[in-house]
Amino acid sequence: MKYMLIKTYAPAAYCDTPITEWSPEEIQAHIDFQRVLGEELAKAGELVDAQGLAGPGEARIVLSDGRSAPVVTDGPFPETKEFLAGYWIVDVETPERAYEIAAQASAAPGPGGKPIGEYIEVRPVMSAPASDQ
Repeated sequence: MKYMLIKTYAPAAYCDTPITEWSPEEIQAHIDFQRVLGEELAKAGELVDAQGLAGPGEARIVLSDGRSAPVVTDGPFPETKEFLAGYWIVDVETPERAYEIAAQASAAPGPGGKPIGEYIEVRPVMSAPASDQ
């Protein structure tokens, strides 16, 4: 079954230092951790996709009525310090395996190399209903 593991940038359980205040070496260690995790999941045949996302400043909102040209804007965004930072889609045998991977991702290193305790949301990926055609 496929699961999406959603990484939200927000104050973490064990680290409230914003990544903008981490040293370049701490950021690199965090990125290296993510890369190695992806490689391990790919080698195990469990990785479907994984991507980091640009910050909210690069996001755009698209609104369309289906008749006229769509409206593309840079907001409105909710007033929050949290945003979707990235995701993994994994294909695993059990929900427990998805939770194990999420726990590994949650323990990514932060300042001083200590696990940051990021909140990782785990959601099953739904299949489309069968078509009658």
